[in-house]
Amino acid sequence: ALTLGGEGAVLYRAGEVIARMPVFSVPVIDTTGAGDTFCGALVLALAEGREPGEALRFASAAGALAVTKEGAQPSLPTREEVEAFLKSQG
Repeated sequence: ALTLGGEGAVLYRAGEVIARMPVFSVPVIDTTGAGDTFCGALVLALAEGREPGEALRFASAAGALAVTKEGAQPSLPTREEVEAFLKSQG
């Protein structure tokens, strides 16, 4: 996976793009921990057997939520927060 900041994220397998995700528009407070949040959420979603595009969307949402709060640990969203955010995005 490759995060592209304001450009979104891309997921690769064997050098081929298998999923793309545009950025979620959220107010940015602090980017500390957003990459770690994204990676952890991506691994979780893939380990749960989600399809690559769905896993990338879940991870992108988690990363987006992480930048809306200050600090690394306090900004980590819960699964419920990520799911509610995704539902609100359609």
